[in-house]
Amino acid sequence: MTTALKPNLARCIWTSALFAVLAMLVAAAVRQILGMDPVVQWSTLVVVAYIFGAVGFIVGIGGFDYWWPWIIGKDIDPHDHSQHGAYSWRDYFKFNTDHKVIGIQYIVFTFIMFLIGGMFAMIFRAELANPGYQVLSDEQYNALISQHGVIMIFVFLVPVFAGIGNYVIPLMLGAPDMAFPRVNAVSFWLLPIASFTLLSSFAFGSFDTGWTGYPTLSEQSPFGGTLFQIGVIIAGSSSIATAVNFLVTIVTMRAPGMTLFRMPLLVWANLATSALVVAATPFVAGAMFMAMFDREMGTNFFTIAGGGSAIAYQHIFWFYSHPAVYIMVLPGFGIISEVIATHSRKPVFGYRAVAFSSAGIAVLGFSVWAHHMFASGMASWLRVPIMISTLLIAIPTGIKIFSWLGTVWDGVVRLTTANLFALGFIIAFTIGGLSGVMLAVVPFDVSITNSYFIVAHFHYVLFGGSILTIFAGFYHWFPKVTGRMYNERLGRLHFWIVFIALNVTFFPMHYQGLMGMPRRVADYAPEFGWSNTLISVASFALGASTLIFVYNMIHSARHGKPAGANPWGGLTLEWLLSSPPPVFNFPVTPRVIGGPYRFGEEGARHAIIPEPEPAETEKVGA
Repeated sequence: MTTALKPNLARCIWTSALFAVLAMLVAAAVRQILGMDPVVQWSTLVVVAYIFGAVGFIVGIGGFDYWWPWIIGKDIDPHDHSQHGAYSWRDYFKFNTDHKVIGIQYIVFTFIMFLIGGMFAMIFRAELANPGYQVLSDEQYNALISQHGVIMIFVFLVPVFAGIGNYVIPLMLGAPDMAFPRVNAVSFWLLPIASFTLLSSFAFGSFDTGWTGYPTLSEQSPFGGTLFQIGVIIAGSSSIATAVNFLVTIVTMRAPGMTLFRMPLLVWANLATSALVVAATPFVAGAMFMAMFDREMGTNFFTIAGGGSAIAYQHIFWFYSHPAVYIMVLPGFGIISEVIATHSRKPVFGYRAVAFSSAGIAVLGFSVWAHHMFASGMASWLRVPIMISTLLIAIPTGIKIFSWLGTVWDGVVRLTTANLFALGFIIAFTIGGLSGVMLAVVPFDVSITNSYFIVAHFHYVLFGGSILTIFAGFYHWFPKVTGRMYNERLGRLHFWIVFIALNVTFFPMHYQGLMGMPRRVADYAPEFGWSNTLISVASFALGASTLIFVYNMIHSARHGKPAGANPWGGLTLEWLLSSPPPVFNFPVTPRVIGGPYRFGEEGARHAIIPEPEPAETEKVGA
């Protein structure tokens, strides 16, 4: 079989082009048959080209190579593992069903997108360093800030946790793989498609509406606004498929003896997160479809002139997007529980309370969406109930904070890089949580909602919260993934630069907001000049710190000291395996015999791996 016919990135080029061209021809033919004028409407044809080109990409990478023969009734080998496992670096650029390979694909790709989104932030922070216009026009500023938000949320924060979970959770459960390995692979390969769609919008006049895409602004934006909507729909499809996979894996594939209250807290966090994704993500997909239909098909879901409601879009969008905040932090909460317990050598304080608080956040997350709309002209009677529910959701979050502090208290705390990021997260997230309680109060929120105070709160929650937990997880499981130790000195340098620059970047934004500086503007009053200069310099330091991390990871993966199976002395199941783990995980299904955090108990074990039974041999005849 030639390279052009094998399932790989080369085949993706011609299959994507073929599907796109065929879709455009069919769309033009349908318009001709229906008597639509003009027959060749380029915006409609480009939309169908992107959608069906994405299907062609999945075909090209090999997403249907197993399913299509099954669909048409051919015999297939259920034990075919030809697409499973990485035996060279080339396997990471192919369709692969091994959850560990997929986890690394997720992590590396989403981190590349994190660097691109961060680069956009550096560019518009250069514009904001001084009053007046330096490097960007209003249109360019709006395009970059919109791309920054969408990339960081939809193709970094949400899927990077899916990557960490993909690698770790089947190991923690004692499972051989995820429940649906091929769906898992397709879920990943949808992400490059979504990212290409979003970034290619620059070629069509990038969307400039902010990451929320509110009508009526979205109806007036260039064609890039339609590509934003398609990109979010594709990224959402990836999230839903991944979440279903996690739910089925966690519910049905736990090792014998692993009851719900013997599961590690990262598994609990992913269980709650996956339920949120499955329940909430269809709402944002629906909102994007309706907004796209308004733009490209002449419907009037949100078009005010046609009887639509722009406020309805906000209700639908935030009914997803506030639970999405917890989708972006709940897995991080699970990571923090693993890191703090392991590196403090102490059982998690209030294990069951922490587990139930994750479920509580998932439930309450659907009752607080409208606090983003206090100033939007929504029904006034809804404000007080939403304010109360928003204040109440601080309770399960507070339970986690006090649990982590109780776990650290009187523990044997080791200030490894992973633990430093975990402890730094507690401080930063508490600051973001306190400002969130302030914003839950209707009068305060209405007076401050369009100011930089919101930017400060949002970034303390998502950078000081989510991204610090991601770094904690990277450092914690790096030895397990690579089999080598990272450079601890460089790791600590990375932490201190990030922690200091984070606070110098985002804390002054509270002051700016209280003094009246509006957000989403490329220019501002001269009295905010000194604070913006300080913020921009600190943000450049924050961006530069990432280079230390990248160097440490790449150099240590090749030249670091051998890590051994369990360098941290962890008790959860992944630490019972070699580093890196075997292709098919456990040689024999492990048996769970106790809780995952029984540090300090003599002879305590979470699980054992039974000896494999000797293979039966045929007796040669008498």
